[in-house]
Amino acid sequence: MLPVDLPNRETVVRKAAAHLQMILEANQYMNLTRIVNPREAAIKHVLDSLIPWRLFTQAKSILDAGTGAGFPGIPLALVFPDKHFTLAESTQKKARFVETAIEKLEIRNVTMATCRVEDLGDGFDVVTARAFAPLEKALEFLRTALKSGANALFYKGPDAANEIAAAARVLERLKAKADIVMTYDLPDAAGSRTIVSVVLDRSRRP
Repeated sequence: MLPVDLPNRETVVRKAAAHLQMILEANQYMNLTRIVNPREAAIKHVLDSLIPWRLFTQAKSILDAGTGAGFPGIPLALVFPDKHFTLAESTQKKARFVETAIEKLEIRNVTMATCRVEDLGDGFDVVTARAFAPLEKALEFLRTALKSGANALFYKGPDAANEIAAAARVLERLKAKADIVMTYDLPDAAGSRTIVSVVLDRSRRP
């Protein structure tokens, strides 16, 4: 199911499966995900996180804003053991679960941040977010990172163009531009995805 040319594919398959099993077990006593079917979870969580993996190849430091149960941060960290990932989650129970998962899966290149993303400041090459917030609000939360030069990669649904239009005022204020850089369909008719890239519009900087 995963891309054939995915780096560290065997490790990703093994540890992503273990991560999903941990989520399904924890979901019995806390609300981590509404998706409980193993195949559906593999498609909508792991595969969805990893299809755009090539967009992260040039980054060294990556922030996953609102990681939830660890997506897309944990799968991407397994693909890129040479990059450092910070997974931010303000909900204490979810953050503790992710911290436990990182430890049990022995993922050495991940730091867990139990806080709001707007409190993290800058220092990231790429900021990513999946099922985080509408683009307009997400830009407000991540404005510090964007202003410091980070590239934001947002996982969105098929209505991404409408979200970009709705965020026009915020983009103007930040002097940033948003572009759709990738679209794809998940297997089993599980939905269409769009990756939106937001960067400072350097042509408009003084």
